[in-house]
Amino acid sequence: MSRSLAKAISWRVTGSVDTFVVGWIFTQNLPTATAISTIEFASKILLYYLHENTWGKIAWGKKGTSESHTRSFLKAFSWRIVGTLDTMVISFFLTKKLIWALQIGTVEFFSKIFLYYLHERVWQYLTYQSETKEGFTNKV
Repeated sequence: MSRSLAKAISWRVTGSVDTFVVGWIFTQNLPTATAISTIEFASKILLYYLHENTWGKIAWGKKGTSESHTRSFLKAFSWRIVGTLDTMVISFFLTKKLIWALQIGTVEFFSKIFLYYLHERVWQYLTYQSETKEGFTNKV
């Protein structure tokens, strides 16, 4: 498994646990919190793919294979908006309560930023091992 795939999976699991906890705090209903986080798990995979695909078609802020800091920031911010709206829509659909959807989305907006930062820092320290042809392991 590639480092990028492992990192993506670990983030999606972290994000879904966050959504479950936040959903449970506001709804106090285990099945509802589970449903919100489960649907969100699947929807975010599709939405992130579409988000990346859209940004891939925008040349602004790209030089070869690198991106400007401003472009990266705008991508991160636009993704957080898309992700939060997704969670709010799912929450409203399942609870039929606008206030819960807004509360869950608002708290998640900030908790996800904080958790993503921690996730990135943890991955800075993790050594992901992959075997080379010689049988040695290297940090990737």
